[in-house]
Amino acid sequence: MNDIINEIRKDLIAHADARIRDSSFHFFKEPVKPYGVRTATVTLIAKEHFARLKGIPKSEIFKLCDLLWQSGYLEETFIACQYSHAVRKQYEPADFVILEKWISAYVNNWASCDTLCNHTVGDFIVMYPEFLAKLKEFTYSDNRWMRRAASVSLIVPARKGKFLTDIFEIADLLLTDPDDLVQKGYGWMLKAASQAHQQEVYQYVLSKKAIMPRTALRYAIEKMPPEMRSEAMKK
Repeated sequence: MNDIINEIRKDLIAHADARIRDSSFHFFKEPVKPYGVRTATVTLIAKEHFARLKGIPKSEIFKLCDLLWQSGYLEETFIACQYSHAVRKQYEPADFVILEKWISAYVNNWASCDTLCNHTVGDFIVMYPEFLAKLKEFTYSDNRWMRRAASVSLIVPARKGKFLTDIFEIADLLLTDPDDLVQKGYGWMLKAASQAHQQEVYQYVLSKKAIMPRTALRYAIEKMPPEMRSEAMKK
C-alpha cells in the first residue's frame, strides 16, 4: 500500500502546476493543501493506480483511503473518495463508522466534503436508509463539515425523488444554522429535491421563508420558474 501511495504522490507532483495551485486558494475561505493538478488528471492518475488493486479486499482499500485522507492534500482526498466509491457494491452497515470518521476527522473544506458525501455516503444511504437517522444526528455537531454532510449526502438521492420526508426534517434541523456553507448545503439539497418534487419543495420554502436565511432560500429555488422564485423571494 505504501508503494502505491508513493507512486500516486510522484505522479501528482509530476503533474503539479504552480498556477493551478495558486488559483485553487481563491475557491476556499479555509486553508487548503493543493498540489495544483487538474481534476481530470487526478481522475486519470487514480484510475491508473486503482487497476493494480484488483482483487484487494475492501478493508485494504479503505485503509489506503485513510492514508490518503491523512495527508490533507486536496487531490489525495479526491482519490480517496474515488476509491471508496469504486467499491460501493461491497458496502456493509459497519462501514458507516469509517465514513463518519473521515468526515469528522479529515474533511476540512467544502470540496472534499461534497466529493465524499455526494457519492460514497450518498450511495451508502441508498443501500442502508436506516442510517438516515445518523445524518440527522450530524446536524447537532459542532463540526461545520458534519452539518454540511447531513444534507449534501442526499443530493443524488434527492434528484431521484428519494427521501423527501427526511430531506425536510434535515432542512428543519439546519434551518437557522449561522454557517453559510451549511446554509448552502441544505439549500442545495432542497434544490435537488425540487427536480422531482417541485411543488412540495416550493410550499416548504414558502412556509419557512420568514426565518430561512436568504442564502439557503436562493439555493433552494434556483431551478424553479421565475414566477415561483419571485414569490418566494418576497419579504
